Amino acid sequence: MSSNTGKVVCVTGASGFIASWIIKFLLQRGYTVRATVRDPSKRERVEHLLKLDGAEERLHLFKADLLEEGSFDSAFEGCHGVFHTASPVLLTINDPQNELIDPALKGTLNVVKSCAKSTSVKRVVLTSSVAAVLYNGRPRTPEVVVDETWFSDPNILRKDEKWYALSKTLAEDAARNFLNEHDIKLIVINPAMSIGPLLQPEVNASSSTILSLINGSKTFPNLSFGWVNVKDVANAHIQSYEIDSASGRYCLLEKVAHFSEVAKILHHIYPTLQIADKCEDDDPFVPIFQASKEKVKSLGIELISLEESLRETVESLKEKKFVEF
Repeated sequence: MSSNTGKVVCVTGASGFIASWIIKFLLQRGYTVRATVRDPSKRERVEHLLKLDGAEERLHLFKADLLEEGSFDSAFEGCHGVFHTASPVLLTINDPQNELIDPALKGTLNVVKSCAKSTSVKRVVLTSSVAAVLYNGRPRTPEVVVDETWFSDPNILRKDEKWYALSKTLAEDAARNFLNEHDIKLIVINPAMSIGPLLQPEVNASSSTILSLINGSKTFPNLSFGWVNVKDVANAHIQSYEIDSASGRYCLLEKVAHFSEVAKILHHIYPTLQIADKCEDDDPFVPIFQASKEKVKSLGIELISLEESLRETVESLKEKKFVEF
C-alpha cells in the first residue's frame, strides 16, 4: 500500500455504481482521492463514500458539473491521473440529446480540457462501454468473437436510435481525438452490463434489471448482454492506470448470456424465489456471441463468474432492503 501514499488521483461521477468501487479500491491501495460530484452537500449521495476505509484521511469531495466548462480545473490540478466515469446511464429517455448525448459528449470534452489545462495530469482512464464496441453492422452470432478492434458506428446507432450507445461512442471518440494532441495517455475501459454488490444507496440501471427478475416480473426481456462484475471493472480501471504498458481499450465481458439463462441461474441459486420464466415476446431469442478476454488478462484480472456476480447482486439488494425474502 505504501508505494501509493501521496499519489493523488481524481474520480469523476464519484457517487455512481462503478466509481464508488474505484474509490474504495484506490483508498485501499493508499491513494489520495479527489472525488467530483454535482452537489457534495447532498449527504445521502456521498455518505457511502465518506464511510469507506481511509476516506477520512485521503478522500476529498469536489463540486463539478459535466456541462460547465472549467468546473473540473481545481479538482484535477495536482492529480497525476483522472478516472472519468461520470456519464448518464438511462434506460428510458425522452430527449436523447439533452439527457444522454450532451452530458456524455460535452461532459467528456470538458473533462479532458481540464486535464490538458492542468500541469500534472499524465494519464486518463475513461469508463466507456461495450456499447461503443458492438454496433458496427457485423452480425453477432455464437461463433463471432468481439474484441477491442470493434468500434460502434455512430450512423448505425442514430438510425437504430440506440442513444446510450451513441452517447458512449461519441464521448470515447472525442476523448481519444483530443488527448492524442496533448501529452496525456488515454486508456479506455469498455465494460458490459456491470452487476455485483452496490455501495451506493440507490439501485442503478444495471442492478435494476436483476431486481425486476427476482421481484415479481412475470417475463424476462428478449435480450442478450455481456455481463461482468463491478469489482472487476473497478480493478481494471486501476490496473490499467498502474501498469505502464497498458494502452488502448479493454473490453470486459465475463460471459454473454440471454436473459433466459440469467433467469435459470437465479432460479438455480434461489429455488424458492418466483423468478420470471417466460419471455416478454414470442420472437426467437436474441443470439449470444463470444467476447475475447485476452487483453483484459494482460491486466492480471481473472473475471468473476456470472453465477457469483448474480449471487452478489441479489445478496446486496437484499441487504439494502430493495427486495425481501
